[in-house]
Amino acid sequence: MSQLVIVESPTKAKTISKFLGNEYIIRSSFGHIRDLPKSELGVDIANDFTPEYVVPADKKKVVTELKNLAKKADGILFATDGDREGEAISWHLANVLKVKPAKAQRLVFHEITAHAIQEALKHPRSLDLNLVNAQQARRVLDRLVGYKLSPFLWKKVAKGLSAGRVQSVAVRLVVEKEKEIQKFKIEEFWTVEANFTKDGQEFVAKLHKVDGKILEKLAIKSKDEAEAILKKLEKTGYTVLSLEKKQVKKRPLPPFTTSTLQQDANRRLGFSAKLTMMLAQKLYEGVDIPGHGSVGLITYMRTDSVALAEKFLNEARGYLQQTFGKDFLPAKPHQYTTKSKLAQEAHEAIRPTEADRDPASLKDALEPRMWKLYDLIWKRALASQMTEAIFEATAADIANDDSKYIFRATGNIIVFPGYLKLYPESQKESILPALIEKEKLELLKIEPLQHFTEPPARYNDASLVKALEEHGIGRPSTYAPTISTIIARKYVERDEKKRFKPTDIGFLVTEILVQHFPQVADYEFTAKMEDDFDTIAEGKAPWVQIIKDFYMPFAKNLAVKDAELTKKELTEQETKEICEKCGSPMVIKTGRFGRFLACSNYPTCKNTKQLSADGTTQNAESNLLEEKCPQCGSPLQKRHGRFGEFISCSAYPKCKYIKKEKKGTGVTCPGCGKGEIVERRTRFKKIFYSCERYPDCKFALWQKPTGEKCPTCESLMVYSGKDKISCSNKECKTNA
Repeated sequence: MSQLVIVESPTKAKTISKFLGNEYIIRSSFGHIRDLPKSELGVDIANDFTPEYVVPADKKKVVTELKNLAKKADGILFATDGDREGEAISWHLANVLKVKPAKAQRLVFHEITAHAIQEALKHPRSLDLNLVNAQQARRVLDRLVGYKLSPFLWKKVAKGLSAGRVQSVAVRLVVEKEKEIQKFKIEEFWTVEANFTKDGQEFVAKLHKVDGKILEKLAIKSKDEAEAILKKLEKTGYTVLSLEKKQVKKRPLPPFTTSTLQQDANRRLGFSAKLTMMLAQKLYEGVDIPGHGSVGLITYMRTDSVALAEKFLNEARGYLQQTFGKDFLPAKPHQYTTKSKLAQEAHEAIRPTEADRDPASLKDALEPRMWKLYDLIWKRALASQMTEAIFEATAADIANDDSKYIFRATGNIIVFPGYLKLYPESQKESILPALIEKEKLELLKIEPLQHFTEPPARYNDASLVKALEEHGIGRPSTYAPTISTIIARKYVERDEKKRFKPTDIGFLVTEILVQHFPQVADYEFTAKMEDDFDTIAEGKAPWVQIIKDFYMPFAKNLAVKDAELTKKELTEQETKEICEKCGSPMVIKTGRFGRFLACSNYPTCKNTKQLSADGTTQNAESNLLEEKCPQCGSPLQKRHGRFGEFISCSAYPKCKYIKKEKKGTGVTCPGCGKGEIVERRTRFKKIFYSCERYPDCKFALWQKPTGEKCPTCESLMVYSGKDKISCSNKECKTNA
C-alpha cells in the first residue's frame, strides 16, 4: 500500500517527509505543471473564454514521473498550499493525472509541523472548484489585458512595453505621487522655542498660543515676525500656568499579515517586498536545523488574517508567563479582527510554528537575513499576546507675565513596558522635571527656528504595499510580484533613498491608460474586480460572466482607440525650438528609453538632442566635453539616442567615433570585492555581466544581478525571467 503525496516545492516535500511513514511517497510538482501558452493568447474568447492550458517543455519530465508514480500508487493526495494558487495547482495536477476533481483528495495545512500534517490526513477534503475558478478568472483576465493592450502600446508608443490590470494601477500610484511632489510649493515658517530649568534639569517648550489662539504650523512666516515676538519675551518672567497628566494605554499590534510583514521588514530591516517573501517562503517550507533536519519555522506567509490558533495561544501564554512573569500576561488572550476588505481564505496570521522556539536558539542555524526575519515574526506574534504598555503623558503650559504668550512642554514616560519589553517601537521617553502650578521658572534662552515645509515622500516598498492594500488592489500573493514587475518594465526606478520614482515612459503610459483606458487604470474598478474574484471564490458568481462584463466593452474601446490614435499624437509634443541642421521644428518624443528632442523632419533629418532633467533642451555646445576624440581630435559630445545617453565625436558624420561606456549595475563584484559588475556583450552581441576589473578579476554571469544575496548560499541573486529571480549558483537549493 502506498500513497502519493504531491506538493509544489522540493523543500516542502523534504520537510513533510519527516512526518510521514514509508507508506507515503512525497514528490514535488515544482510549481504549476500547466499554464497558458507563452507565445499566444491561449484563451478561446468565442467559447466562453475557455483557457487553453499546456504543459511547458521544462515540466514534461516532472509530469511523466508523476504519471508513472500515480499508476503504481494506491491513492493520490494533493498537498499544495491552501490558497487559490495552491488549489489551482492541485486542480491542474488532478487533470493531468486523470483524477476526477470530485474524487481528488486535498490535504490542507497552514504550517508544516507533525500536528498540522496529521490533522490534515485525518480530514482530507475534495477540490474547491470555487477557489480554482477565482484563480482562473484572475489568470484569464490578466492574460486578456496583457495580450490585447500591450501590442497597442508597442504600435502606438514603443516596442517592449506592457500593460497589466494590477501593475498599471501600481504605476499610476507612483506617478500621481510624483505629480504631487512636482506641484508642491515649499513654504518657509518659523517656531519659537524656550529653554527653561528647574532644580538643575533643563527642558524645552514651544510657543503654543498667542492671545488665546493656538498657533497654526505656518503662523509665523518670516524671521522678522519671529524676532518681533522674541523682543516681547526676552524681558518677562514665566510661570507654570497649568499641568495636565493622563495615563495612556497602548495595545500591542496584531500578528503579521502578508502586507504588514512586508511593511515592517522594509522599515525595520530594509528588505524589499520580494526579498521578504523569498525568505518567508523558506522559513515556511523548511530550514535544516542541526539535530532536527528540515523544520518549518513559520505558518503560511500569504494571508490577510490576524487570527491565531488556540493551540499556539496556549503555548505562547505559557512561554510568556514563564519568561516575563504574570504581570506581562493579560487575563485572557488578545483577539484581533481583520479590518482589510481583502480577506479571503481562512488562514492564520503569520506566526512561528512553535512559540517556545525563540530566535536565540536559531542564531547559528539560519542565514543572517533569514534569522532577522524570523526574529521579527516571532517577536511580533508573541508580543501580540502581552499586556498593554502604559505611559504617563504630561502637558505643561507656561505663560509669560501677562499670559499673552503661552509655551507648551510635553513629557512622556513609560510607566509599564508591557509588550514593548519584547517588541520595542520608536517610542522615546521625554521626562519633565516635577513642575508645580503657579511656580516661577528660570528662562535659559529663547530662540527662533527656521523650517520649510517638505513635499510628500515618494513611495518605498512599505508605503506602496500599504497604498495597494488600502485601495483594495491585489491580494497578499500579488504585492511583491507587482512591485518587481513595474521595476523590471522600467516604469519606475529607485532613487538614492530606494524610493520609487516614475520614469518618462512610466509617466506617458499612465497618462495614455488613464485617458483612453480608464477601467484598466482606475483604482475603484480594479478593487471591484478583486471583490468579484472573492465573490467567485465564495461560489456566489459565475466567473465567465464577470470576465465577459469586463472584456466586451474593453475590446470595443480598444478597437476604437487603435483606429483613432496615432503614435505621433501620443508620443510627440511640439516645441518652439528649430533644428539647426534642417530648419524644421523640433519635437519632444517619448520612447521606451525616455524623453528626448528630435527633428520633426525625421527620417530625412535624424537630429536629436538630450533633454535636461527639468525638461528643457540642451544645445550642442552645452553638451561638449573637455575630452577629445581619439580618432580626429575634435571635442567629444553627449548625445541622446534610441537607447539613451551616449558619447560620440562632435564632428559627426565626418567622424563616427562612439565612446564605449560601461553600463553599471551598482552591484559590487563578489569575486574581488572591489569592482562593479557591468554589462558587456560577446562578439555575437549576447549580453553578459562581469567585473569591470577584467582581466584582473574574471567573475562573470549570464544574467543581470539584483544586488541581493541568496538566503541559502550567499551567492548573488539574478533576474531569471519574467518577474522571476533565482540564485546564480545553479546547484543551490533555492533553484530547486
